[in-house]
Amino acid sequence: MIEKAKENLRKAIWVARSLYDRNKTAGSSANLSFRERDLIYITGSGTCFGNLDEDSFSVVGLDGKHVSGMKPSKELPLHALLYKHAESVGAVLHIHSFYATLWSCLEHGNEKDCIPSYTPYLKMKLGTVGLIPYAAPGSAALFDAFEKAIGDSDGYLLKNHGPVVGGKDLMEAYFCMEELEESARIAWELRKEQAAAI
Repeated sequence: MIEKAKENLRKAIWVARSLYDRNKTAGSSANLSFRERDLIYITGSGTCFGNLDEDSFSVVGLDGKHVSGMKPSKELPLHALLYKHAESVGAVLHIHSFYATLWSCLEHGNEKDCIPSYTPYLKMKLGTVGLIPYAAPGSAALFDAFEKAIGDSDGYLLKNHGPVVGGKDLMEAYFCMEELEESARIAWELRKEQAAAI
């Protein structure tokens, strides 16, 4: 188990650095986690995806109780809710990527599937993307709204905030997040083109 956790820490550091180096997140705004049996390894409060190391993580129980390491991200409850909802979820990723965040600021008719399927890949990789009503980051109101929406969609956009996805492991969550961001970029660019043509 210790070796598996160390391997996942290395993957988590790689995923975070890849996203940071390609401007998919900035500063200390993102967080990620993975599950090892009854423990959650989550990036610590105030950490930056650009310089994570093995000491940048907090270890907590599924009940949120701190076990070891630094103070966990304030958005730990988002991660814990996804793990609680489905045992198949082994990793969770939350970032503030540019196009997904832009898309989250718009009004959408279908809040259970708010990103259009202009290409087949979002549905193939992730599925539907639900829009969670706005509440302040790290607030009980946000966690309550998120809990109410879990199960209605496969991935989530926090309104005026950014995307949250889960996966069976870190790499699946990473690939799903990449596809969500790319699909939001395509939707945004097509929206601009359509507006310009009017």
